[in-house]
Amino acid sequence: MSTDLGPETLTAAVIDSFKNTPDDRLKEILESLTRNLHTFVREVSPSIEEWEAAIDFLTATGQKCDDVRQEFILLSDVLGVSMMVETINDAETPDATDSTVLGPFHMVESPARALGDNVSPESEGDICVVRGKIVSVSGEPIPGAQIDVWQANTKGFYDVQQPGIQSIGNGRGLLHADENGEFHFRSVVPAYYPIPTDGPVGSLLNATARHPYRPAHIHFIVTAPGFKELTTHIFVGGSEYIDSDAVFAVKESLVKPFTVNSDPAAATGFGVGSPFVEGVIDIVLHPEAQPLSTTTEKTKEIVR
Repeated sequence: MSTDLGPETLTAAVIDSFKNTPDDRLKEILESLTRNLHTFVREVSPSIEEWEAAIDFLTATGQKCDDVRQEFILLSDVLGVSMMVETINDAETPDATDSTVLGPFHMVESPARALGDNVSPESEGDICVVRGKIVSVSGEPIPGAQIDVWQANTKGFYDVQQPGIQSIGNGRGLLHADENGEFHFRSVVPAYYPIPTDGPVGSLLNATARHPYRPAHIHFIVTAPGFKELTTHIFVGGSEYIDSDAVFAVKESLVKPFTVNSDPAAATGFGVGSPFVEGVIDIVLHPEAQPLSTTTEKTKEIVR
């Protein structure tokens, strides 16, 4: 290896340093990362001070992470990386329900709830019913599918954001579909809210004159044996910021009307007063993908 490396030869030398990587996929990733990262640096031509500022920003991003806050996921979200990954992977399962971002607040275990339970028992606001059915791409119901849900309250806060005000687990629930693949739970209609802006990501939004708001939504992770895990949302139709989500996560197929149901019999069946607000989302799962590659597992080991 030459010790007199210019911009082009430096890139080649770094790529060459990975030539003995035993895992072909890991080698491909590192080579592409180096090539594109070096291209970016040559294009931008950062000063030493700018490079130091970038290092400080990434350091501060890591330091802001804790057991209930993942600032790096938030950074991935606001740069559109999370949705790019979701969109690329969605292309492999076009017949399934669209996926969308995990978000930074799936950091605690959701409490077990029975079908029909109120997942937001401490939240003020009118009770709504969210219901739907879990089916395969062939339309067959998936009995017993596990449904993990979490959401903000009517003031736009998640439980982990309000210690002492909300108990951990408020706005969350782990349910299972019935023998027909159907599910329902009670909650409150969540509000739109700002993503956390008290860290480096908030500073980035301020510096770029971007707003921090997400439209109202409820998160879902749906799993069942033999099917690919799905992370998605139900967005509240008509919510503010539907057209300008700070993390670019809105998909038209996931925007659902939360409408008033005036049927007394339906209200009695769900254990709520009449009339009530109702949101409906049917979720389609795709047969399970191939197991995680060896490269994925090795990459996890590298970053631990």
